Amino acid sequence: MRVTRESLIRIAKETAQERAFNDRDIIAAYLTGSLVSKESDPMLGGAADIDIILVHNGEPKHRREFVKLTPDFHVDIAHRAKTEFKRPRELRLDPWLGWEMYDPQLLFEREKFFEFVQAGLRAGFEFNAPAPALQRSRLLLKDARNVWRDLHELSGIVTPTDVLRYMGSLYHAVNAVAELSGPPLHDRRLMLEFASRAETAQRPGLDAALVDLLGASELDGSAIGEWIPEWKVAFQAAMQNSRVDARLHPTRVNYYEKAMQAMIESDMPIAALWPLLHTWTLAAEVLPEDGISSWRSACEQLGLTALGIELRIRGLDRFLDDVEALLDELAAQHGLETSTSI
Repeated sequence: MRVTRESLIRIAKETAQERAFNDRDIIAAYLTGSLVSKESDPMLGGAADIDIILVHNGEPKHRREFVKLTPDFHVDIAHRAKTEFKRPRELRLDPWLGWEMYDPQLLFEREKFFEFVQAGLRAGFEFNAPAPALQRSRLLLKDARNVWRDLHELSGIVTPTDVLRYMGSLYHAVNAVAELSGPPLHDRRLMLEFASRAETAQRPGLDAALVDLLGASELDGSAIGEWIPEWKVAFQAAMQNSRVDARLHPTRVNYYEKAMQAMIESDMPIAALWPLLHTWTLAAEVLPEDGISSWRSACEQLGLTALGIELRIRGLDRFLDDVEALLDELAAQHGLETSTSI
């Protein structure tokens, strides 16, 4: 089966139209993610997903589902309620939904929903203006700082939940920088694309700081590759658990594994660490203690232990300060309020 960007977009259109035909509550559908991006190849490692958003007139029965096409390709369907878009101008300040609606590809429309929302979102070309862009980044940084404060309550053995909170704070901080020049970065491509976003923000050192905060300054690609078999065992065990995060779904094993293998074999093998560690930790969160020994061993090598994570948290504090200083510098350049003047 020959798969191209065009054939995946065709599948997206057919899927949206079929869903809308069978469900009159669906008023619109649009395509987002790497398939509509002109800057990246959606086939990372020869595997990709099709990100479709279905907008419902009422409250959707469920929020997310995955549909397998082949072992390497699947449809990732998110369900949203029409009420989430009732104030289009306010979406300019939403760091997630704002970018999602800024430049997607319309797949289906039962009523004039899409044009109305985009008109409000894009009015006056203000979406990428300094003020709303900085406001979105400040919201992300605020979330990162709030999670960082909670991390000070850690004591004793570091749990998967602790590591997820730590990575969650770092994730929001990274995207506070990334969103200054584009949409938010997600698991598979976060470390792959953050270097260019940090450079665009004239803070290339933040890329190295991210690697250091993951305890990976001395790590090479071969070490990450050696973890993949144990990662896969944990992933496949966890996906049987009803409490596991929705992203750990049977259709997504190759989606992650092939992407990580491709990055390990590239000139940037360290980029595979984020998707591996994050999904492995999501799996560890629902597995019994005797099923996460390999995860603990990897965390120990990365310094994510009771002693090591204290150093990481202090480093995260400095990282958040650096991001705040960047946002203040940009605000001052454009005559906007800084964090000290707000």
